[in-house]
Amino acid sequence: MNNNFGKRFNIEIYGGSHTESLGVVIGGVPQGIALCESDFESDLSRRRAGAKGTTPRREGDVPHIVAGVANGVTTGEKVEIVFYNENRRSGDYERLKNHPRPSHADLTARHKYGEQFDLRGGGIFSGRMTLLLVAAGVVAKKITASAHYSSRIVEIGGCSDSAQFDAVVAAAQREGDSVGGVIECVVTGAGRDLGEPFFDSVESVAAHLLFSVPAVKGVEFGSGFEGVRLRGSERNDLIVDCNGSTATNHEGGINGGITNGNPIVVRVAIKPTPSIAQPQNTYNFATQSVEPLTIGGRHDACIVLRAAVVVEAVMAIALAELKLSL
Repeated sequence: MNNNFGKRFNIEIYGGSHTESLGVVIGGVPQGIALCESDFESDLSRRRAGAKGTTPRREGDVPHIVAGVANGVTTGEKVEIVFYNENRRSGDYERLKNHPRPSHADLTARHKYGEQFDLRGGGIFSGRMTLLLVAAGVVAKKITASAHYSSRIVEIGGCSDSAQFDAVVAAAQREGDSVGGVIECVVTGAGRDLGEPFFDSVESVAAHLLFSVPAVKGVEFGSGFEGVRLRGSERNDLIVDCNGSTATNHEGGINGGITNGNPIVVRVAIKPTPSIAQPQNTYNFATQSVEPLTIGGRHDACIVLRAAVVVEAVMAIALAELKLSL
């Protein structure tokens, strides 16, 4: 199983949703960067459950830096950050080995890794693992210190009116259902010249990571799919000064796979949480028949509410990888 990413800024994740601990090992971190546990709290708190529509499972998500930092600064060795799972109810998942959840990874995990694969809480496939991406993103943001990352939810359940988001989520939750949505991330100050043509383009590296996030089903840069409905004369970004500033930003800050100095704009589509409370007719390997499945456990009615900071973190990881490759 390959749980690694990156050549220059390398991350390796391990553990699972219901293992005793889970962690991330980060290679390529330069020496001398100030780093302590409190640096993680702001971003980790944005991912933490608690708001209406999120899972009732509460975890402290306290980071423990166990390697790569001495006297409050990075040593140049690999940085390892460990978290402990303190609120586990693994019994909720035992029957899912034979009765896999629709649109979840239960079935593909069974086929690829065998019936004994650890699926408690979704295992390695769980959104719980995004905790590690956020932690790695905090380090990546320090490496790309000139960049500013911001993100917002632009759509939930087909609704683009932010004033209605809470109502949309609440309605789905009352019906034992879930909703997805779209997150927009804007990176300013990343500078020019990051990325290469073709296989190491900014879009290629970022999309690779974004599609590694559980539940992500679509990625677009700049005007994306809307932009293809325009003519070239409407969509082209006219250059207005010697620095490469443009009158519009349909390209999302990237030309030919390389950052052009304008804001990087990416939007990410996140599917509805597949674990829902409504009964669903799906195949049961134990009885070899299609039977109703009612999923227990604790799940988000809208994972989008906690995912904006994950998208930010992934973009930071991608840009750290590209910056260290210059």
